Order: sequence, then structure tokens, then C-alpha cells
Amino acid sequence: MTLSLNWRKWLLYAGVAGCVAYCLAPFYWMLVSSLRRTSDIFENSPFPTHISFENYLAVLDPSQGFSRALFNSVVVAGITTAVALVLATFTAYAMARLEFRLKRLVLTLIIATSMFPVVSIVVPLLKMFVGFGWINTYQAMIVPSMSFTLPLAVWNLTAFFRQMPDELEQAAMIDGCTRGQAFRKIIIPLAAPGMFTTAIITFITAWNEFLIALTMTNKPEIQTAPVAISKFSGASQFETPFGSQMAAGVLVTIPLVIVVLLFQRRIVAGLTAGAAK
Repeated sequence: MTLSLNWRKWLLYAGVAGCVAYCLAPFYWMLVSSLRRTSDIFENSPFPTHISFENYLAVLDPSQGFSRALFNSVVVAGITTAVALVLATFTAYAMARLEFRLKRLVLTLIIATSMFPVVSIVVPLLKMFVGFGWINTYQAMIVPSMSFTLPLAVWNLTAFFRQMPDELEQAAMIDGCTRGQAFRKIIIPLAAPGMFTTAIITFITAWNEFLIALTMTNKPEIQTAPVAISKFSGASQFETPFGSQMAAGVLVTIPLVIVVLLFQRRIVAGLTAGAAK
């Protein structure tokens, strides 16, 4: 029996290690490729023969405008996350607490809107934004991103609010709180784990968005990082700067890792806070 349990434990560890290795392998190869010299970019060794930072220097060269693209990505993803989280919090709370006809249908329609392919809505939006004079503006990227980040945020937070007992608000209102005060002082602090998890998903989705940013912008100073990476050019029109693209990919991934680590601490703090009064 003990031997069987040990085998199960080691098989579990091996499975987890295999999943982690599978998920991290692309990022590791991207990091290794970014540290190779241009002449060594097609090597297949697991480690760079000669470590070089020339690709990072090329990406951060002011002529590339990549720093500005990173700033644009932070602005677009940050505003999208903030607006989507605020709207989704109120909407999800209403969907979880209020009873009205066709509520299940409304929830189905909310999540269905996020399933439309981006390519099917980008052309009508482009025509509309041309009329608004929004081309090459932040709002031209933020508003379309809300079409798939907001439904996802509402769906996640609705499920989270449903798990919270109604007695929490009832106890607060017995103590003299209004419905709004109970929501602000009791529900929001306890909902912090779900809200920060939703914020992470929303931020990553908006950060990685490519097609909308590519369609709505044609000026380098307003383009986001994914679009800037796709437009990197080599020494000639027949050369693809793989090293620079890999270095840029690493630089784009680092903010996501930092955001996840920062939010993870808040999630753990929220989970351990408890709901006991």
C-alpha cells in the first residue's frame, strides 16, 4: 500500500513537472534566442554559445520607438481593465442578487457577445471610428477591447458573487448599513480575490490584443507593443529580425509576470481574510 501511494505521488509530481515544462518551454526558447548573436540565431543548442545583448539594444534603440509602444500598451490595457472592472462589478452584483425575468437569457447573451470573432466586428468599427475621427487614438483601441473583456469580467464576477451568502448584507443592514454601504464596506472587500483575478485576466487579454490595434492605428507613435513587434524590419526587406522580435517578446512578457505577482499577493491576502464578522 505504501509503495503504491509513493508511486502515485511521484506520478503526480511528474505530471505537474511535465505541464510546467510544456508551458514554460516556449518562453525559455524565446529568452535563449533573444540572448544569441544575430549570426547564431539559428542554433539549436539549449543554451546560447555566446551570450549577447545586441538584440535588446536594437529593440530599445530610440529609432524603433518600442518604448513608446510599451507605454501605449500600458495605457490601453490599464484603462480597459479599470473601466471593465468597475462596470462588471456593478453589473455582476446586480445579476447575482436581483431576481427578474429572463435573467439566465441575459447572462447567456452577455457571454455570447464575447464569442464573436474580432475580425467580424473590426470592419464596421473601423468605418464608424473613421466617421468619429477616432483613428489613431486610444479610445479606438479601448472601446472595441471592452466588447470581449467586459462580458468575460461580468461572467466571472457573477459566479463569484453568487457564492457569497446573502446573510452578509442582511447582517450589515441590521447593524444600520444601507444596501449601498453593505455593498461598499462588506461585499467589495470580501470580493477582492475574484476582482483581482478578473483584473488579471482582463489586463492580459487587453495587453495581448493585436488585430484591433493593428486596424485602428497607422501611426507608429500610437501603436501598441504587439503591433510594433510585427513591424520590426531587418537590414533588408528579405531579412526577418528574429533576434529582435524575441527580445521584444521577452520585454512584453515581463510586465505581465510583474502584474501577476503583484495581484497574486492581494489574492492570497483576500482569501485568508475570511468572511466571519
